[in-house]
Amino acid sequence: MRQEGFTLAEIAIVLVIIGLLVGSILKAQEMIVQARIKSVIADFAGLSAAYYGYQDRYRAMPGDDAGAGRWPPATPGDGNGLLGGAYNSAIPTDESRHWWDHLRRARFVSGAGAQQPSNSLAGMLGVQTGDGQVTPGMTLGGFAGLIFCSANVPDKISIAVDVQVDDGVGSTGAVRAMLESTSNQTVDNASAASAYVENGTNQYVLCRAL
Repeated sequence: MRQEGFTLAEIAIVLVIIGLLVGSILKAQEMIVQARIKSVIADFAGLSAAYYGYQDRYRAMPGDDAGAGRWPPATPGDGNGLLGGAYNSAIPTDESRHWWDHLRRARFVSGAGAQQPSNSLAGMLGVQTGDGQVTPGMTLGGFAGLIFCSANVPDKISIAVDVQVDDGVGSTGAVRAMLESTSNQTVDNASAASAYVENGTNQYVLCRAL
């Protein structure tokens, strides 16, 4: 009985189709990465705009605003110019949590309540005062003032964000990184800024001075 196989032309067509499919998948993956890079950058820019808008309107820092009783039952801050609590605080009474409640009540950011939002990578977004001014504070090479942090950012995206926003070096500049050993890792007085290592598995907390 005669058996027929594929012709060279048929095999070539199949290979071309496979190549097109692989190329489309790779292109789609790159588009997803680019979208996440833009999302992290947009988070930084959007929070900065909300912060300065709030300051212009109320002459106070969200979270620390002693006049936040204008929105009962919002909890006022102590008005000392420092934001108590860590960016990833789980303590509802921390000013770093009230930061979100005040901004939301003032309609500068969406949502309701004091829970920190997530970035596009399922990491926590939050704010804290840096350089050991409160406990926990953040050093990362001498950051002072308010720090905005975005957690669980993969190495490739972290590097791209730093390159596009700052100097591309995780240990210097306005954007600094800390290598995570756990998800949404706390950034405190013992934390040091990390040099980027792109190995496909590293994740960083990216922090930017406001």
